[in-house]
Amino acid sequence: MKTVVVTGAAQGVGLATAALLAGSNFRVVLLDIQPVDAQVGRLRDAGFEAAGLSGDISSEVFVKHVDQWLRTEYGAPDGLVNNAGISLIAPAEDTSAAQWQRVMDINLLGPFLLCKYLGAAMLERGRGSIVNVASVAGLAAVIHRSAYNASKHGLIGLTKTLAAEWGGRGVRVNAVCPGWIKTEMDVADQGSGAYSDADIINRVPMARFARADDVARVLKGGQTLTEALALLGVQVLDHFVVAGKTTVSFAERGLM
Repeated sequence: MKTVVVTGAAQGVGLATAALLAGSNFRVVLLDIQPVDAQVGRLRDAGFEAAGLSGDISSEVFVKHVDQWLRTEYGAPDGLVNNAGISLIAPAEDTSAAQWQRVMDINLLGPFLLCKYLGAAMLERGRGSIVNVASVAGLAAVIHRSAYNASKHGLIGLTKTLAAEWGGRGVRVNAVCPGWIKTEMDVADQGSGAYSDADIINRVPMARFARADDVARVLKGGQTLTEALALLGVQVLDHFVVAGKTTVSFAERGLM
């Protein structure tokens, strides 16, 4: 059975991805700074293979622990979904250095550390797949999100670099760039009064937010481009752009 590690798996896109993978006969390891015991318990009760660890992915000590635990329990993981991330809505001039650094730690340093250690285990075995969850904010700009935008631009840059370094050694590295998704993080962001549902719905031809399971299906992969477009609407750019190696087929960009 293949093992996939999913970060930010206590809720939202991470939990939806872990559940979808578990139902597709993957063993899933849920990582989150929040407790994941209840989520793991529900997956096990449903007959799936699941485990979980709680900690801060921006801590190299914690990531080393995850790496050693995985090597002991299951060996090198077959897949990694770097989904964990935090948002910050504030004008650039009002963003403190501490706020900026925290966003960078979770959204960029954490994925780097997980790629570094778990990716090394994949490279030793000669195969593996990593999908980083970036954002359309990493391809353009959204006002009052200087730290978030910069972190997602950086994550796409990291993805392209690792794809170039590791692709020939059997480890695929790609990124999915969703638009607005209706998750707990979105609810918290809207609570600040920064935007409303109508602001987003009126900007996309699909006239709706993406759902967590929309993103999960793209992360899992195994679809043709036509099937993915059917999930997402008329234009794939409304909700997703896939970045990374441009020489692989769409089906090769997910975990499958």
